[in-house]
Amino acid sequence: MDRDYVLAEFERQIRRADGEVLIEDGWAGVVASDLDESTADEAIAAHVKRFAELGRAWEWKHYSYDKPADLADRLRAAGFTAEPTEALLVAVIDELPTDAALPPGAEIVPVADEETAEMFVKVHNEVFDGDHSAVGRKLLADRVNQIGFVVVADGAPVSGARVEFHHGTDFASLWGGGTLPAWRGRGLFKALVAHRAKLARAKGFRYLQVDASDDSSPILQRLGFVQLATTTPFTHP
Repeated sequence: MDRDYVLAEFERQIRRADGEVLIEDGWAGVVASDLDESTADEAIAAHVKRFAELGRAWEWKHYSYDKPADLADRLRAAGFTAEPTEALLVAVIDELPTDAALPPGAEIVPVADEETAEMFVKVHNEVFDGDHSAVGRKLLADRVNQIGFVVVADGAPVSGARVEFHHGTDFASLWGGGTLPAWRGRGLFKALVAHRAKLARAKGFRYLQVDASDDSSPILQRLGFVQLATTTPFTHP
């Protein structure tokens, strides 16, 4: 993979496609910026003021290659707190495995109705903490641009993940990938990656992108993903 080329295409096609600010049900923040030493502090202050007026939680999604080089320090000085850093990973879909075995009695079920959406949210609430009902609502409201999946075993949901299709681009992206502790180490994570890769390939996408935690990054890189950078969410009170 040509890392520089793919990163440039990710910037052009995905990160900057929606502008600097993204506000959705359940998430809001600064997703892209074009700053330098003379404009960074003023832009940070303007965004802090804007979201304070909106009265909602938000974050500044910082990438390791963002300018100015000390942008992360400027965010901290403005009262932001850095959350755990994740790896920006991308894979060529044709180079990924698209089949993986599940344990006996387990099956991958798409989120297609209220029952399966509740299963998805239940798994995410337990694995990632918090209330992820907004994600469940999005999965039911928009099955064109994203699809969620739940692994059901012994009649109960034990793992869940989703894939977003960025139509008009070369990229699909993976999100979630959470498994209950008792079911980890049985191949569910890999099976969900393979299942979503197969679906994205069938829809004509070239790349899969994911922001990976320290737990999932090594697994994904063994499957064929390449790290292009890191990304850190900075939250503001």
